Amino acid sequence: MMLSLPHLFVAPSALGGRGVFTARAIEAGTIIELAPVILLSAEDRALVHRTHLHDYYFQWDGEQAAIALGLGSLYNHSGEPNAEFELDYDFEQIRFVALRTIAAGEEITIDYRSGAPGMELWFATEA
Repeated sequence: MMLSLPHLFVAPSALGGRGVFTARAIEAGTIIELAPVILLSAEDRALVHRTHLHDYYFQWDGEQAAIALGLGSLYNHSGEPNAEFELDYDFEQIRFVALRTIAAGEEITIDYRSGAPGMELWFATEA
């Protein structure tokens, strides 16, 4: 199943590149998107890791990788995110949920280190 709020849009982001924004407020606890994934083996992950797609995959169930469809791979990182993601292994999807009310026009951000707070990010960040 793929679900996303109809008022989401992609636009240039001050965080770098493109990001996902909302045209209407989103209340805390709202499911923003259910993004199905394309699963990659550990071997495929090693290959993808050497390409531009490195910045767009999620680590999945150990050494596998998942490419999120929909807007799932376009959410930017923040150390103070307004949304979180949950890996749903049973349905092979990633669930994005609002942590707090997100204002109209605001970028939706996630913490890429969710579930692994000690993970080193592969890019420079202040947050």
